[in-house]
Amino acid sequence: MQTLLGANGVIAQELSKHLPSYTEQPIRQVSRNPKKVHASDELVSADLLNYEQTEKAVAGSDVVYLLAGLKYDTTVWREQWPKLMRNVIDACKKHNSKLVFFDNVYSYGKVTGTMTEETPFNPISKKGEVRAAIATMLLDEIKRSNLQGMIVRAADFYGPGALLSLTHSTVTERLKANKGPQWIGNPKAIHTFTYTPDAGKTVAMLANTPIAYNQTWHALTSKEKMTGEQYVRIACELMGKKYSMQALPKFGVRIFGLFVPVLREFVEMMYQFEADYIFDSTKFEKAFSVQATDYKTGIAATLK
Repeated sequence: MQTLLGANGVIAQELSKHLPSYTEQPIRQVSRNPKKVHASDELVSADLLNYEQTEKAVAGSDVVYLLAGLKYDTTVWREQWPKLMRNVIDACKKHNSKLVFFDNVYSYGKVTGTMTEETPFNPISKKGEVRAAIATMLLDEIKRSNLQGMIVRAADFYGPGALLSLTHSTVTERLKANKGPQWIGNPKAIHTFTYTPDAGKTVAMLANTPIAYNQTWHALTSKEKMTGEQYVRIACELMGKKYSMQALPKFGVRIFGLFVPVLREFVEMMYQFEADYIFDSTKFEKAFSVQATDYKTGIAATLK
């Protein structure tokens, strides 16, 4: 059994599509209101903040994927992420299940140069501190040989169905509504994006490769040096629109944040959009001899 915790998110959906290519084990979808991707999927409703429900959801699993998300709120993250991670770790230990945690790069903080699997934790945001703490919780359990596990990290998302991605609201939705695209931060800074189908494929391949465990991996991501300006230009070209873009600096995001709570929470992460943000997946590419989807192909699929 391969069990997806946080089953309705875009990465869980992409992972579910890829899993049959790498395993014949049945798939269990777990969330508060899970939905099937394949007709044969098993559905289990569970609250991961409740240990008993988490333990029952994990029972019988060879591999467990932690793909859950929480409300984008620092107070919620501080209170709930450590509890959720502890519940999942303890359930996996009880049932001798391998744990695959899908993570972001907040724990790295502001990186000058390229982010790799060797980049140390140096969070400069409250949310980054939470992510570093829960990742360390898992890594410590792995080091003590209490369970087999891995962390798979991705850069910011773009892709079909990635409705919570920054580019969906600032570029895709606005172009479809015949409005000018927007960009947060410095549009000339390099900003790497991971294509969601590539992320799902990465996790499926790694989780079903025994020697990949007890390591950290970066999800397959294009090496093209993409900037906000280039992303918007490609999107406009593909939509047959004249190029235009409104850049929102930090003070602009603060003002919008007075009315939009999620933007208010985003202000502390603005450092990721004010300087180069370069994410590297060479380790995975070399290990599996695969290449990432190029941005033009990915943006075209996203806009559809």
